[in-house]
Amino acid sequence: MNLFFDLDGTLTDPREGITRCIAYALERLDREPPPLADLERYIGPSLFVSFRELLGTEDEDRVRAAVALYRERYTDTGLYENRVHEGIVQVLDGFLGDGCRMLVVTTKPTVFARRVVEHFGLAGYFADVVGAHLDGSRSDKAELIGHALANHGLTADACVMIGDRNDDMRGAARNAVHAIGVLWGFGSAAELKEAGATSLCANPAELPPAVAALAR
Repeated sequence: MNLFFDLDGTLTDPREGITRCIAYALERLDREPPPLADLERYIGPSLFVSFRELLGTEDEDRVRAAVALYRERYTDTGLYENRVHEGIVQVLDGFLGDGCRMLVVTTKPTVFARRVVEHFGLAGYFADVVGAHLDGSRSDKAELIGHALANHGLTADACVMIGDRNDDMRGAARNAVHAIGVLWGFGSAAELKEAGATSLCANPAELPPAVAALAR
């Protein structure tokens, strides 16, 4: 089985770094940021989409300015305000031992996603890291999953998208890929089920049997 893992919220908990960087960008644009806890719902979607909503604008120059300010803090500080979820490494070890091919598929720009994966010692588990471009293109999860399938010559029925947000589940559905929703990230059970999750896992230890059930 081929396993596509989302990054933020699924493999790692980036809440401190991402929320602080969003708040930093808003402050630099003279906007009062919401409480950090209220910014957690923007973890996962494209920053360009998030800042359009946060700023209440379709002015792409202003959105790009916000993203640039976010990255100003994220590049050297926010990226490391992060941690690997407990139990994830053990699960990845098991999947690797079972011969699964694993890829990271994330809306985070590839350059940052690779740095996160390498910094936390996860690079050896993954055949590829598929992310967005820095200009915001290729940031739709369905497009990213489609790129992973095509680039690696994979068939959809032999792949599983594992993620914590509705865009992971919807992206999987649009590519006819199995979808497992995880509940230790930032999406609720209701959000994931509504978006088409095949099954839900409350903790990383539940992932192997959920994947095995799909492989039967």
